[in-house]
This record gives sequence, structure tokens and C-alpha cells, in this order.
Amino acid sequence: MHVDLPEKLYYSIGEVARAFDVNTSLIRFWEKEFDALKPKKNAKGNRKFTPEDIKNLELIFHLVRERGFTLEGAKTHLKENKRNTLDKFQLIRKLETIKAQLNDLKDQL
Repeated sequence: MHVDLPEKLYYSIGEVARAFDVNTSLIRFWEKEFDALKPKKNAKGNRKFTPEDIKNLELIFHLVRERGFTLEGAKTHLKENKRNTLDKFQLIRKLETIKAQLNDLKDQL
């Protein structure tokens, strides 16, 4: 899954939920479950997610929704192998982008 968000310093929870096509309650739940998610909160208590939070959410989404990890399994995997997992995740995303570009070229022929 590729998350399509405009470049900003902060994103609201609604924007993040729409980008991942999930409910805001799931984002709040993952925030409680995963230490890597630390959105800032304004005076009203509204969450403001940084681009770093979005990257962490992408990784969590990849592990839980795409690879089928349990929450406990994803937590353990992130704690023990975060660097390795992140490298593999970024490689998978690059390969997906290349595949999409090649498919576009194929369709144009």
C-alpha cells in the first residue's frame, strides 16, 4: 500500500485514517499499542502526526495488515529487528513502485 499524503509538517488523525483507509479508532489503538507512534497533541488534545509517525504507521500497517503479523508479533519484530525490517520494507516499496511504472509502460505499448 502506498500512502498518498501531501508534504506537510503535521497531519490530522482524519487525514491519516483516510490515507490508510482505516478508522480513526484503529489509529488511536495502534498509538496505544506501539511505542514508535508518538503524535504531538495540541491544546485541545487533537493528534498531529509528523512524517516520521507516518513512516512508522506504514511499517506497522505493512506488518499487521499486509504480512499478517499479530500485534504482539509486530511489536516483537519491531523491537528486535527494526533496522532490518525497515530496510526490507523500503526495498519492497521501491520494487512496488518500479512494478507499477513498468505496468504503466506496458499499458502504453
